[in-house]
Amino acid sequence: MSQNTPTIIPRSEHPISRQQIDTDTLKVLYRLHRHGYKAYLVGGSVRDLLLGRQPKDFDIGTDATPNQIRKLFRNCFLVGRRFRLAHIRFAGNKVIEVATFRRQPEDSELPDNPDDHFHFVQNVFGTPAEDAARRDFTINALFYDIGDFSVLDFLGGMEDLKNKQLRSIGDPMIRFVEDPVRMLRAVEFAARLNFTIEPAIYTAIETHKELLATAAPARVREEIMALFRYKIAAPVLKHCRELGMLPHLLAGYPGTDEGISLLERIDQRTAAGTPIEESFAIAALYLRLFMDSCPPSPKTSIGEAIDKANKIIGPHCRYFSIASGIRHQAQELLIGCFRLARGRGLRGEKRYLHHPQTPKSLELFRLWSQVRSDLIPLAESWETALNNITEKKSSTVSQKIHSRKKRSPKKSAVKKTE
Repeated sequence: MSQNTPTIIPRSEHPISRQQIDTDTLKVLYRLHRHGYKAYLVGGSVRDLLLGRQPKDFDIGTDATPNQIRKLFRNCFLVGRRFRLAHIRFAGNKVIEVATFRRQPEDSELPDNPDDHFHFVQNVFGTPAEDAARRDFTINALFYDIGDFSVLDFLGGMEDLKNKQLRSIGDPMIRFVEDPVRMLRAVEFAARLNFTIEPAIYTAIETHKELLATAAPARVREEIMALFRYKIAAPVLKHCRELGMLPHLLAGYPGTDEGISLLERIDQRTAAGTPIEESFAIAALYLRLFMDSCPPSPKTSIGEAIDKANKIIGPHCRYFSIASGIRHQAQELLIGCFRLARGRGLRGEKRYLHHPQTPKSLELFRLWSQVRSDLIPLAESWETALNNITEKKSSTVSQKIHSRKKRSPKKSAVKKTE
């Protein structure tokens, strides 16, 4: 099948309904279409709708240039110095991202200065077929056309969805050199969708996994947090360990069996409705290493534990440019788990039970105790003590409120006049 001749799946042969698409996204699609531009729903949203999943985001592809898009929408702002995108803002801080179709330029088109190549390559506009060919995997290169409600398949993505297979667009030996983060995304999509990975991808990962260390730290950081948000941190990082990717992806993270087991509990916690915070994720990643490096003991001072925590999470936070506030919260969680693991009855226990960070530390420690079952009685004892403190606080507040209600308001003196 030629890339320029897509397979067109009419509305009657696919399950996507406009009722499943965000209303503001539909407004943008319709306006682009009414003004004569191609207006497609693109990428992961189309994939998810075809799989019966509700997308978290809806992205739009069009042949309108960023400046043309801006003229159509008063609430449009162009972003990105290297990759120009249109962000159309709606109430509630909602942003609909609209990208102009891109293509890979010919070598003869590239600027003379190699330093200008990346910026130039990212902003060469093209056709839908050329745009599809630039994407990472076939299942992410399906387009939904608002003009006739059909799905356009340039690269066999529909067949791969049917077969539950993840297949690279183009030779992964080349595509992973272009963008090493695609190796992590391959493992991520396989876990999220329960798809198998084509053998060629595994071969390319084996050959190029070291290139993960050269990827932009900001992108890797975002992908790692996406694993936690999608509740797949444990299976993905376990698979990465098996493929030898971990040392190049998260240098310093050992990926032990107990560490992966803790991440499974974190994923379950997120699935139960507790939002994941980056500080909590960092502390969970390095808790096993911290506990091994700083065995909880009354003989070990808090100062020593703080120093060890800094040495363990410091390189991670510096490499990924993590804010000092988040780093401090992760450190507090590790130190909190250290205090809890030392046991009850030590000096400063009462003060520690009143510390605002203690409940969050106990939450992490409780999950850790599910991995290390010998710690369960200790976790339960701390939980009882903390609940007693909380109940006393609530009782004191209630008594104060009741006391205030019982007091009768003072009557203002009224001066009688004759």
